[in-house]
This record gives sequence, C-alpha cells and structure tokens, in this order.
Amino acid sequence: MTVRIGVIGTGAIGREHMNRVKNRLSGAEITAVTDIDPKAAQRALDDLGIQANFYPDDQALINAEEVDAIFVTSVGPAHEETVRKAIKAGKYIFCEKPLSVTAKGCKTIMQDEMEYGKRIVQVGFMRQFDTGYEQLKQAIDSKLIGEPLMIKCAHRAPEVDAAYTTDMAITDTLIHEINILHWLLADNYVSVQVLYPRKNKHALPHLRDPQVIMLETESGVLIQAEVSVNVKYGYDIQCEVVGEEGIVSLPETESVKLRHKGKQSTDILQDWKVRFQDAYDKEIQVFINQVAKQEDLHGPSAWEGYVAAVTSDACVKAQESGQREPIELESVPAFYTTEKTEAQLS
Repeated sequence: MTVRIGVIGTGAIGREHMNRVKNRLSGAEITAVTDIDPKAAQRALDDLGIQANFYPDDQALINAEEVDAIFVTSVGPAHEETVRKAIKAGKYIFCEKPLSVTAKGCKTIMQDEMEYGKRIVQVGFMRQFDTGYEQLKQAIDSKLIGEPLMIKCAHRAPEVDAAYTTDMAITDTLIHEINILHWLLADNYVSVQVLYPRKNKHALPHLRDPQVIMLETESGVLIQAEVSVNVKYGYDIQCEVVGEEGIVSLPETESVKLRHKGKQSTDILQDWKVRFQDAYDKEIQVFINQVAKQEDLHGPSAWEGYVAAVTSDACVKAQESGQREPIELESVPAFYTTEKTEAQLS
C-alpha cells in the first residue's frame, strides 16, 4: 500500500516533510495540500516537483478520497481544530508540535482519540528517533549506571531573529528537552524554577538569554537545562545523565577530525535541520510504515503532547514569577500506556 498524504500548511517544516517523502523515504506520496496562502502552496509543489491537488481548507483536504493520512504543519494555534477534524474522519495524523497550545486542548484531543478507539495521532517529537538519544534510553533502562540522580543538558543556538521572545525559550526550544527527558526517564515532572544568569551581550533588548531551567521529577531526579540562543559558535545539543554508578552522555555528532596549522579541530553544526535530519526521516518513515499496515501508532502520542503542554505552561509561569512552580499532571490513561517495541517501530 502506498500511503497517500495530505499536507496542511506548506511553510518551512511542511516543505521539509514534503521533500523527505518525495526524495528520501519510501511507501508514501503527497497527494493533496492546503495553505492559507494558495500561491505559497503552489510554489512549494512547483519547487519540489510534486503533483498534488490543492484544497481550499483543512476540512476539504481531510475529506478527500485520495488522502489516507495528514501532516499538520500549519501554525500552532490551528493544530487542535485540524487534528480533531481528522480524528472524526478516521484519518491518520502526524502533527508537529504543539499538539495544542493549551493543556485543555490536548486533553480534548486525547478524549476524541480514545472515543475513536485506536491510536491514530503521532506528535512530532523527533528526538525519540535520534540514535544518540536511543542509546541514552537503552543505557538508562538497562541500569547501566544505576538509578539516575541528575541530568545536565543544554540547547544552544547561534542566534535567533527579532520575533523570538523570552517565553519562546520554553515553548519553541526547551519543549524538545521537556519531551525527551520525560521519555528517557519515564518519570513525571513535579516542579520547575527558572533562573536568569548574566545576560548575553548578543541578546536583543527584549530577550532574556540565557536561561537555566531547574526541573524535579517524581522520583527525585534533578534536571538542570540550559537554553542559550545567542552562543554564536553553532547549534549544540548536550545531555549528561549522572547515575548512582556512572555517567552517560549524548554522543557528539560525527565530524572529520582536522589537524591543520598547529590545531586539532572538528566541525560544529550550525543548523537544527541538519543535526536531526536522520531523526526526522526515521519518525516519518515509522509513521508511514504503521499507516500502511493500518495499525495503532506507537510514536510520540497525544498523551506526550499533553505532558509537554502542562510542563511548558508551568515553566512559563516560573519565568514570570521567579518562584518554584508545581507541575500537576493527571494520571496517564491506560489507552496510552502501550510499550513501544522494535517490531512496532519497524
């Protein structure tokens, strides 16, 4: 079965996914698109050499007979309504983060999916498909270093544009750490505090940068997460897990080691799309494979979208209050407790 995909939102990330489906992955084709700007949608199709039907809105695309699954790559505030429409229509959904801009919206989506009776929603938390994080997960689950005690991690970018605001350090940047650390530890967050070190001279006047986010989990693991978006030297993702009997760290990205003019060096990536290209490819390929088999999805779930939303809200509140803020999650529904296996992710 060739999976026929409709794309809702043909901006930067939408184009990226359209390109990988056409040129790097197997088992799927782009058959339909929609965007609030029809000319932009047509440019995307022309640039990528894709023949697909254009629809005036998300509902028309979801209802199209030539669509088996949809990519929700529109602006964040539009995600919830589109995902709910697609669930009602019984179409498989790959939704880029956020699943919804509110925790309440995520809960509504979960309720819709549970009523439908099958997991057909996957959220775009691609780091769960990154080889380095998979190795960290295996080390933690196998108790290679005993029980985790602390995590030190960093999400650094060379620069951001003027539209980037202080709260976006949580909602657009740290959101990936929120998801991946919850996945690595299988442990819920209970509190958060945000601290502001001395301001980076390269940060724009309206932006507080860097930030240090202190998270605590139910089991007592303390997490120190740094967000720095004006480091200039490159795009740099770090994660170190300190356990009872050792330490495991996220592997560095591969790079040629250069000895030249009295120095030894390796390259540092400058672009997040390059750093996680393989993970993006794998998450979409897994989605395609499972849709082709018409089975329950086992990638990042609507529940994980809810956890990210609740935690993100608490982090933003902590940014504003300067205090330690509680993170209060509801119990995970049994519907979302199925363990992922290698067979399910193939």
